[in-house]
Amino acid sequence: MPNIKSAIKRVSVTEHKTLRNRMVKSQTKTAIKKFDAAVAESNASAEMLSAASSAVDKAASKGVISKNAANREKARMAREMAKA
Repeated sequence: MPNIKSAIKRVSVTEHKTLRNRMVKSQTKTAIKKFDAAVAESNASAEMLSAASSAVDKAASKGVISKNAANREKARMAREMAKA
């Protein structure tokens, strides 16, 4: 445990940011898994792709994942949608 006041604050802030990042990442993964499951069952819709892409974009805008990783994930989902 840190003794310096600023270091104590950094630990607290880091815990809050880690919690938020974990929540955002979990929501993103859930949206992607729902989309993948719908594609596997051949009942994926444009709304599902839009929702999953939105979740990925939100994660990228918050800095949880990089912009390049978000674009790569959206492209992968679009390819899967085109195949189905």
